[in-house]
Amino acid sequence: MKYRTLAGDLKVSALGLGCMPMSGYFGDPQGIYGAADEGEAIATIHRAIDLGVTFFDTAEVYGPYLNEELIGRAIKGRRENLVIATKFVFRFDDGDFRLDGSPANARRACEESLRRLGVDAIDLFYMHRVDPNTPIEDSIGGMADLVKEGKIRHIGLSEAGPDTIRRAHAVHPVSALQSEYSLWEREVETDVLPVTRELGIGFVPYSPLGRGFLTGTFSSRDAIAHSDYRKSADPRLQDENIDANLRIVDVVKQVAAAHGVSSARVALAWLLAQGDDIVPIPGAKRRVTMEDSMTAVDLELTADDIARLSAAAPVGGTAGTRYDAEQMKGLGI
Repeated sequence: MKYRTLAGDLKVSALGLGCMPMSGYFGDPQGIYGAADEGEAIATIHRAIDLGVTFFDTAEVYGPYLNEELIGRAIKGRRENLVIATKFVFRFDDGDFRLDGSPANARRACEESLRRLGVDAIDLFYMHRVDPNTPIEDSIGGMADLVKEGKIRHIGLSEAGPDTIRRAHAVHPVSALQSEYSLWEREVETDVLPVTRELGIGFVPYSPLGRGFLTGTFSSRDAIAHSDYRKSADPRLQDENIDANLRIVDVVKQVAAAHGVSSARVALAWLLAQGDDIVPIPGAKRRVTMEDSMTAVDLELTADDIARLSAAAPVGGTAGTRYDAEQMKGLGI
């Protein structure tokens, strides 16, 4: 495994492991990835550690709670040198699902996450989404208090816009921004990445494989199971968009065939080539998938490969938005 520095002393494996597929999302045990086997999920985390992966990503809302508990069980006795990242901001008391970026909620979530993870400190504590009803200065101020108390080591943001990033960083150094970034979604290159690079903030792409689309799993809309969340809810997989987006996948497949590797490895290698401040977190729930993804750190794409892939998926070149209209409102605030 190779390693990168996100910010300051926050050194992590060049690829992290997104653990959400192991537990689903907000009460949906299958999420968009299908049901997971806990034994295999824990074996996947153990195997990742054996391969030198140090960076593991979870969130309070995954499960909810179940994902943090699973990671806590998996890392027991193997905590040394690991960087555990988790997130707060959602409240779901009595079924009320809402944003709460208040210092009080940051403290509550942090203390509960510490207990579920079984750790003394959270290495990277993200604000999962920006709460438009709480000034970002208040949110970061509350998180900074947790840093002073030794409960968290680094502060992160997720899906924040340039102005919010600047305001947050002025209160306390932000070590990482997590947002969607891949050949499938390059909008961050326009105004977000320039700001994180100016401020020395590391960038952590989630969904670096386009929610599985860039792996070449689907050859057409008909190949997606009716029970798959993506078929009904992902705008980029709808009839008017999927054929155009499959052209991106075709180029990824061609480059992969030339190197004799999987499409997933090519998509991840392209991301890694975008800068040493980039640390993708591909999701996995099985060892075989995780192992294939992690080998991307050793794939050397040529300059022609990178240019060809970039041309196939230019900024703004994917058909359809990445979420529905309501979810898009909460991004880039």
